[in-house]
Amino acid sequence: MNRRTSLLLISSSIIALSSCGDKKKDDKSGSGDTPKRGTIGATCMTTSNPFFKVIEENMRDEAAKHGYDLVYLGCDNDVSEQQKQIKNFIVQKVAAIALNPADSKAIGTSVIEANGAGIPVFSFDVKVQAPGAEVVAHVGTDNAQGGELAGHAMIEALGDSGGKVVIIDYRAVESCTERVKGFKKVIDAHNASASGKIEIVAELPGEGDRAKGFKAAEDALQTEPDLNGIFAINDPSGLGAVGALKKAGKLDQVTVVAFDGMPAGLQAIKDGEIYADPIQHPDRIGRQTIQTIIAHLSGEKVSPSIDIPASLYTREDAEKDPTLN
Repeated sequence: MNRRTSLLLISSSIIALSSCGDKKKDDKSGSGDTPKRGTIGATCMTTSNPFFKVIEENMRDEAAKHGYDLVYLGCDNDVSEQQKQIKNFIVQKVAAIALNPADSKAIGTSVIEANGAGIPVFSFDVKVQAPGAEVVAHVGTDNAQGGELAGHAMIEALGDSGGKVVIIDYRAVESCTERVKGFKKVIDAHNASASGKIEIVAELPGEGDRAKGFKAAEDALQTEPDLNGIFAINDPSGLGAVGALKKAGKLDQVTVVAFDGMPAGLQAIKDGEIYADPIQHPDRIGRQTIQTIIAHLSGEKVSPSIDIPASLYTREDAEKDPTLN
């Protein structure tokens, strides 16, 4: 072998080794040595709510552990925007879609389109309620059970005297209607067997929004000046109700029970403005959703419905909470 041939062989070996190294690097995700396996597309009602931000953080972390990238989008409660997002996920050929529907029924056409493309769909927090739309599994809070906790909290707060209660609801969202059902179930059972009846005098729309929750509470006080309690289906509408009660000078008269466990809601509990919250666990929802997707993509059979129980958070809990002021 002459010197020129030897140099050519050495150069070829270096190129081959370098090429193998590049291929190995390309097959890895940015998370340690976990092989890159694809992308999961997720879309939720809004990314401005801290609840959905916590879900995103935990989804992203869990997906990376299994070698998946996560695209996480909010649609600002606009179902037409969410439909566009799902269409883009289909074009991108994502491995799976995680969906928190802005409208449980209207989103059905997009789910059916994903079904037709062979992309599995999973819902989180809010279920899809559309005929023909196939969802592999739903992961979310047991909202009916959380509503029952809210009912028990209201009964405890009002005591033997009972009183008039208004519900600030969000009927377009299935999870919120489940909370109201659970709340009413407990109140009805209480009224059937105890003195100090609790009368639900109105159900007003708040759409999960602070400003609309304020307006709903303000309207309630106009028609029911002797109101005793408000059950708000989430913290933003509950905090809006607190604002209306402060403005009217009736915060001491009316007990507010909300739902969620947002930092601002928990602080209001510590400050004595909200009586209690059935709190959700968005960290667990985020991780469990990704774990369920991974299990399905790995060929495992998964449960079609995975409920995560809510926990009641009271002022006693708030006073021990190191995250609050």
